[in-house]
Amino acid sequence: MKTVTLDVRSFEDVIEDSKAALRARKPQGARISFATPELLWKILTVKRWELLRALCGKEPMTLREAAKLVDRDVKVVHGDVTALIKAGVLRREEAGVVFPYDAIKVEFLVRAA
Repeated sequence: MKTVTLDVRSFEDVIEDSKAALRARKPQGARISFATPELLWKILTVKRWELLRALCGKEPMTLREAAKLVDRDVKVVHGDVTALIKAGVLRREEAGVVFPYDAIKVEFLVRAA
């Protein structure tokens, strides 16, 4: 199963983890990091989560096919797909839009102030 981890980490932490993985010559797995929990939830709205879940494990598809899959208007899905592409969550390929993972793991830690 091809899993992506969505997490909340600073840019510095991402760089340090990448350097450590290179030194250890050990792959760290697919990750998409957000600077804050608020940014993660701003990008990954309820409807966009629904779209990602529907696209998990699927072949590339057109916007029309994706909209039909989630029973939503094509124009609205287009806006969501554009936002997810800009955030690096989805990819646009010649055959259409794709979420190249079978599973999503979300991790972040909330600490007392």
